[in-house]
Amino acid sequence: MTPANETPVRVGVFGLLGSGNLGNDGSLEAVLGYLRAEHPEAVVDALCGGPEVVAARYGIPAARLHWYRGEYRTASRAGAIAAKGLGKLVDAFRTAAWVRRHDVVIVPGMGVLEATLPLRPWGFPYSLFLLCASGRLSGTRVALVGVGAAPIGDRPTRALVRWSARLAAYRSYRDSQSRDAMRAMGVDTARDEVYPDLAFALPTPPASAPSGPPDPPGPVCVGVMDFHGGNDDRARAEEIHRRYLDGTTRFVRTLVEDGRPVRLLTGDECDAPVVTAILDAVDSPLVTAAEAVSLADLMKETAAADTVVATRYHNLVCALKVGTPTLALSYAAKSDALMERMGLGAYCHPARAVDADRLLEQFRALEKRSAQLRRTLAERNLVTAGQLAHQFNALTAALFPGAAADQPQAHVRQETP
Repeated sequence: MTPANETPVRVGVFGLLGSGNLGNDGSLEAVLGYLRAEHPEAVVDALCGGPEVVAARYGIPAARLHWYRGEYRTASRAGAIAAKGLGKLVDAFRTAAWVRRHDVVIVPGMGVLEATLPLRPWGFPYSLFLLCASGRLSGTRVALVGVGAAPIGDRPTRALVRWSARLAAYRSYRDSQSRDAMRAMGVDTARDEVYPDLAFALPTPPASAPSGPPDPPGPVCVGVMDFHGGNDDRARAEEIHRRYLDGTTRFVRTLVEDGRPVRLLTGDECDAPVVTAILDAVDSPLVTAAEAVSLADLMKETAAADTVVATRYHNLVCALKVGTPTLALSYAAKSDALMERMGLGAYCHPARAVDADRLLEQFRALEKRSAQLRRTLAERNLVTAGQLAHQFNALTAALFPGAAADQPQAHVRQETP
């Protein structure tokens, strides 16, 4: 409880939240769970991509991340270009004003320091820089909690990401590759820690999957993605997408020919056309599409499957968290790192070059070791739970010092620009 003569701590959450990406929203949900359990007195609101969704789903006030409502539409006409440019100026003042109203701002997970998917510097990297610079100028502590990072080739994007990280008061990462990437970009990471992805802190649904593959074999979840390569693949984007879709479709068709029910999963609203394309190409009652609207829904789907083959990072997280043997269609180093952390590092296949025959070989090898891998995942999930408990203790020590007298010292950075 907050003493009557003290003002409750004001906490803001920031990011592309409520915008249709289930992984981003799952990270927010994990942080809100932590705040409500450990700091129930905190007054929480959001500056985010989908304020209506965040307010309705999580019960906190929320404001739009961008002043210009057409921020995510391609601007080709002079008026739209001018409006977008004006929006960038207005957002600088809006962000600074929002940050000043808070004691703490948390960026919950997400790949905010990477460009493994197509990204322009004046998009989210600029928004994140405004946030972190405003925090430094106003004295508001900005925390990048369990975030993802990766090497960035584009110089303007790399500069904005580097300075955002330097200006944050607290940083932790979801894998060691992320910390290494920021170190390589010139950020002092000596006091930054690595923890499992925040989504592992979400409640796990009751176990419903068998301890080993039944006879006959049961359903397979296939998580798909509107994948066109990364930020440096724009010239080959359509070729990469076509190869990914063709290979994934062939794999699903082979499963169906073997009599396996297939459940298609997504992780973002933009993945829907890929689902439609596979359903049209395979055209079998054995192939159905899930309508998941949260990571909890995805966990229920993957818990009911014998095996999961998935592309999106948080599809993998959900499957691994519920202990289902999983094969990653890996599109970035973060997926490989996650699989290695959970003991399934041998079961990765490149999303940029899906070979349906090779993928099927890996899938069958995975299923042969199903019972053993379920035991491995159970053990790794116990370790992960303890590591995330430490993450939240460290976060309390860094951001809520009055509530952390008996907790470890915070890992706080305040570098000078």
